[in-house]
Amino acid sequence: MRTIHIAASREYDVVIGRGLLRDLGARAKDVLRGRSVAVVSDSNVAPLYMDAALESLYAAGFTAERFVFPAGEASKCGSTYLALLNFLAEKKLTRADALIALGGGVVGDLTGFAAATYLRGVDFIQIPTTLLACVDSSVGGKTAIDLPAGKNLAGAFYQPNLVLCDLDALDTLPPEIFADGCAEVIKYGMLGSAELLDRLRERHAREQLEYVVSKCVEMKRDVVEGDEFDTGRRQLLNLGHTFAHAIEASSDYTIPHGRAVAMGMRLITRAAVAKKLCPEECLRALEKLLTAHGLPIRTECSAETLAALALSDKKRKGGTITLVVPARYGESELRTVPVGELIDWAKEGLKA
Repeated sequence: MRTIHIAASREYDVVIGRGLLRDLGARAKDVLRGRSVAVVSDSNVAPLYMDAALESLYAAGFTAERFVFPAGEASKCGSTYLALLNFLAEKKLTRADALIALGGGVVGDLTGFAAATYLRGVDFIQIPTTLLACVDSSVGGKTAIDLPAGKNLAGAFYQPNLVLCDLDALDTLPPEIFADGCAEVIKYGMLGSAELLDRLRERHAREQLEYVVSKCVEMKRDVVEGDEFDTGRRQLLNLGHTFAHAIEASSDYTIPHGRAVAMGMRLITRAAVAKKLCPEECLRALEKLLTAHGLPIRTECSAETLAALALSDKKRKGGTITLVVPARYGESELRTVPVGELIDWAKEGLKA
């Protein structure tokens, strides 16, 4: 078991290990003020883990309500968010009470945003049940819902009180869902860890789960502690995401986030190679890693579609947009480019 401390505006621990769901109640008592909680989950995760979570909470003296919504990115929207807020109000949860997010990135983002805004902020705990959520979305305090105009356009920076990464939950993931998380793992290697990339080339991520999750969380901790509110270096965590969000939107979110990130990373790296900003061998290593972890490397979207949709991205500031560009194997950098050049980046990235 590993415990990684995050020294953000609210300090908290990320605990990584097996059998942690059984300890939820005892650990919650240590970090929450009240003894009433609402456990939020989706229709895929709740049948697997809701009863175990509630049993642990009851044993520790908590009263608990459950809120379950349909699984999928389409539920990370205003109507589900408002339904959750109304549910909390109807159940009369107070500012001393808390929310617990039990699920993947959609559950965590939605629950975190509700926690940030209900009664102007209540405590919450993240229990990520996917690899993607363990290594990325559950840590760092970004919470959000999607708007029709784009992904994550309404949200807040709001740190959890505790993150429990129970690796047992990852054992039940379908291969395609596990692969989505591998895209974010590979992203961390491309950002700043040749060591992580080398380890992934030697052994599949599934065969070294505690190392992989711990390494990614440690890397995210270092970035978040230096730039909690995403005004500088934290933007590096968006490698591949500008075009990934466009790919997701173009598919009406039928393409999962991890797969879109894989395609977005390959696209931006291919463009960087074409512009002589990154060596060819970096691209080839990335392609092999993505393929070995069951991820796609090409999109059917046109450059025009990608550029148009990317202009709704949060990283746009007036007439410029910040791109995360690989510079070499295990190292990336931020580049601010005029929005008019985005289509050229997309065209270069789409080439074979």
